[in-house]
Amino acid sequence: MTALGKLASGLRNFAADVAEGFFEITHNGFALLGLLVVFCAITLVARPDLRQTGESRLVAWLHERQVQALGLVPDLEAIDRTTALNPTELPKQQAAVAYWLSKKYRVAPEPLSALVAEAYETGSRLKMDPTLILAVMAVESGFNPFAQSAVGAQGLMQVMTGVHSDKYENFGGKLAAFDPVTNLRVGVKVLQECIQRAGSVQAGLKFYVGAANLQEDGGYADKVMAEHARLQQVATGRAVPLANPAPQPTLRAVIPAKPAPAAEEQAPSAIIS
Repeated sequence: MTALGKLASGLRNFAADVAEGFFEITHNGFALLGLLVVFCAITLVARPDLRQTGESRLVAWLHERQVQALGLVPDLEAIDRTTALNPTELPKQQAAVAYWLSKKYRVAPEPLSALVAEAYETGSRLKMDPTLILAVMAVESGFNPFAQSAVGAQGLMQVMTGVHSDKYENFGGKLAAFDPVTNLRVGVKVLQECIQRAGSVQAGLKFYVGAANLQEDGGYADKVMAEHARLQQVATGRAVPLANPAPQPTLRAVIPAKPAPAAEEQAPSAIIS
């Protein structure tokens, strides 16, 4: 055999030895990796506290990476706190009301749709016309959930939060006055009590605004009833022109209305703001 042939044969043997060694190392490495994975799995099953700690650290790490990448803190639960609804998901009657109010009061149709749906549901439960509820909200706050009057009436329905704090207890406290749905529910309950006490819707509205013992209510009841009539027409599919939003009332109820006999003398229930 020539020297060149011996060199080639030696190189082949060397390459074979290297390949065999690499295979052994890789095979053993995969075996060790497999054993490590199995060991980790058994440990996590046997020690759920370690698994929870690991998951928490992983989630925290991923959260930090998202913050760095986006430049803001993500919150996937934010959608659950949003008071909004696609108006196309509403029944035709409610959708018409939502779109009309949206245009008139320059409020996005999605949050208004949620309020319209809630007004119809609450109205059905308490046997009150939902368009009356929406008319009160329109006149009281123009659908501003953060509105506050000079005397402390707050939210969509301008409920006197301090006076009706007991009604907010079931919703976690007085700060719930600024949750649109909660304010709507509490306001409707107060309105229902006012109507029951006064004996009629028109007189109940006078109680609601705090003008029970006054000769005039500043035109409040007439404004609400006029908006109520317009919303009823919208709900039936009629074309109703948009009028300028009514100004907010100047009177405010400060004493909770309680059902009482019709002959009972009306107690003072208002102040001038």
